[in-house]
Amino acid sequence: MAVQRIDDAIDEILAESFPASDPPPWTTGVSTRIERTPGGRAGHEASGSNRAVSARRLEIAPSILSADFLQLGAQVSDALEAGVRRIHVDVMDGHFVPNLSMGPLVVAALRPLAERAAAVLEVHLMIAEPDRYLGAFSEAGATAMTVHVETCPHLHRTVAAIRGLAAQPGVAINPATPVAALEEILPDIEVALVMSVDPGFGGQSFIPGTIGKVSRLRAELVRRGLDHVEIEVDGGVGAENIRELADAGMTIAVAGTSVFDAGAPVATNIRLLRAACGLGDRS
Repeated sequence: MAVQRIDDAIDEILAESFPASDPPPWTTGVSTRIERTPGGRAGHEASGSNRAVSARRLEIAPSILSADFLQLGAQVSDALEAGVRRIHVDVMDGHFVPNLSMGPLVVAALRPLAERAAAVLEVHLMIAEPDRYLGAFSEAGATAMTVHVETCPHLHRTVAAIRGLAAQPGVAINPATPVAALEEILPDIEVALVMSVDPGFGGQSFIPGTIGKVSRLRAELVRRGLDHVEIEVDGGVGAENIRELADAGMTIAVAGTSVFDAGAPVATNIRLLRAACGLGDRS
């Protein structure tokens, strides 16, 4: 009954947001256009909104750090069946961040599920000396690898190594690291990940200043003709802030506790996130 009430509430949100005369945009993503302001700066404007957005569909990437590891395979399968096509694996070493998590064996265990669904298996390497482990994660099945600017003194070399392994290269910055730290590497990456909590633990509170940071990063990408670069946000993303982040220019939302919340099925939680930012059910 509780699940049915949640589903009914989601349906009401969708009905209010998208009347029959104004069909929702989930078949094509959020439509945008690039305009020049009187000051000559490039920006994005969404239909019905003055906020900066990206021209691509928003992806939800469930973070398995918050999953029930006794049911990990089943929960990841539920997410994939709900239409998710990106699984986020947080790798921590107890050095760069104050926690230990998982390694290549977990990635290898998830690989058959991801391959069956043609999904991206993304490893977020919150570790010191990530270059030492790129090959191991590639062999395990990772198809996207994100490293931190704070741990890579030779970042171009690291990104080139990831690309050489036929994986999608990404670079992340911590909350206190400015967007300018990404300036030189942006042309070489496919994902820029903005941490919205200090890395190391799931279930932390979202840092509100992240929204402005995402907006500034999106504006920089547009200015340089690099709008193909995805902006991923990781930490505290939920129904209460996902729309504002998407409007600011986020294209990948990492969601842990908001997806793997024991209070409702995984598919229902994903549907709630999609409804909150104007995306429909893809299951």
